[in-house]
Amino acid sequence: MALPQSLRTSVTPLELELIASEQLVEIVPLITMEKTAFISGAYGPLRPPAKCRIPLWMATNLKLKKKCHIVPPEWLSVDFLLERLTRETSRPEFSKLPFRFAEIAKVVLDVASDDVQNADKIKSLLKDLREARQAKSRDGLQKLDHSELSLPNLCSMEINEIRPFFIQSMGILTQLVREPSAE
Repeated sequence: MALPQSLRTSVTPLELELIASEQLVEIVPLITMEKTAFISGAYGPLRPPAKCRIPLWMATNLKLKKKCHIVPPEWLSVDFLLERLTRETSRPEFSKLPFRFAEIAKVVLDVASDDVQNADKIKSLLKDLREARQAKSRDGLQKLDHSELSLPNLCSMEINEIRPFFIQSMGILTQLVREPSAE
């Protein structure tokens, strides 16, 4: 969502992708590599064709060098996303999705779309899902209550998108609701 500069007080989508790159994903290595230690932890050993769990940043690096195949998360499938889209459009609450699903899906589809079955259909479903969830977010913000806000199952990208509007709206709403002080 494009925001004016004055409202850009949140983390950027690229920064959210960087944060999400610490999530572990499964790969099928095409090379052998001993256990390797990084600041974030030790990963490996890599032994083809055994699957291994490593951070997304490492999987991306290996994939770009053609040294692994990324195994898409189970939720990055047509069946799962169709089911979630149906829930999203038929129920008032947000359906449960992984907290960083948008960022992980973008990275995996950008780097390893050849490892994902029906990648074009999945991109389309993700876009539809995002639009349905954004519509719910807008509806939820229109019904703001000065005492509390409950939007369970929002994901990090969605929280980041509504944060500037929410902060500004709650400030104005608090001023409007505040009772006049006794003089």
